[in-house]
Amino acid sequence: MFSMNRRTAGEVAFDIINNLLMLTVCFLTLYPIWYVLVNAFNDGTDAMRGGIYWWPRVFSLDSFRTVFHSNGIMTAMGVTVAKTVIGTVIHVFFTAMVAYALSRRELIGRKLYMLIGTITMFFGGGLIPSYLLIKSLGLLDSFWVYIIPAAFSFWDLIIFLTFFREIPDGLEEAAKIDGANDFKIFYKVIIPVSMPVVATIALFHGVYQWNDYFTGMIYINNSDLQPIQTFLYRIVASSSTGASGMIAAMPSNVSKAVTTQTLKLATMVVTTAPIVFVYPFLQKYFVKGFMIGSIKG
Repeated sequence: MFSMNRRTAGEVAFDIINNLLMLTVCFLTLYPIWYVLVNAFNDGTDAMRGGIYWWPRVFSLDSFRTVFHSNGIMTAMGVTVAKTVIGTVIHVFFTAMVAYALSRRELIGRKLYMLIGTITMFFGGGLIPSYLLIKSLGLLDSFWVYIIPAAFSFWDLIIFLTFFREIPDGLEEAAKIDGANDFKIFYKVIIPVSMPVVATIALFHGVYQWNDYFTGMIYINNSDLQPIQTFLYRIVASSSTGASGMIAAMPSNVSKAVTTQTLKLATMVVTTAPIVFVYPFLQKYFVKGFMIGSIKG
């Protein structure tokens, strides 16, 4: 008799096809990134000839020197770092506090608040009402337009809420016996034992803040307040005017080796590299965030 462990030809063929498909998907996903890197590190004049696919033909760092020589991109990078750090801290703090309140069964009107919050996940006012609201609040051309509208997310609240409900009631009861009030319980008990979900939400919102270009494009006219992603968007979408200005500001021996195309690619690398380098170290929190509350013991 044939061994039960012996695989049929169909199963082997299925595995081969599946592996080939996975390799194809990986290649189609990663090669565009590699193509950008290769051309960004190539001499701009040489890159205009084309034919660069796997490795820089004439290695050059002049495009990156031009990027870092620009005061605009360094200012935009500073704005992005500031709004990412400040926005993430405020978002996590505010959302966690609201979620903790809604996790209390004794809260009056808790079901009504949850219903109202759930409706906001599916229905919104649209861009024009949002713009008018931001304008009426005096947030146009203000750094706080990145922070205040994004200070709360009902989706993130649900993740917090699910985690808080799994915390044993005994921890809070012990703290109350020791004389702690609700605020002290939240800061001293709930937050320390909730660091996995805090890290998860911080990562979610931090990535959002770093990648957000739309807010700066719609609500910010002051170039000193635009984030790095909006800066990149305007370079790519400005018919090369912004990139040409950056090249003209460089010494002639550098500007000759830089073209508008390689400068755009170098800017893309600079704007995406920080979050790409951070993500592999924090990826486990994404998985943990989606798994919170999914298994009941």
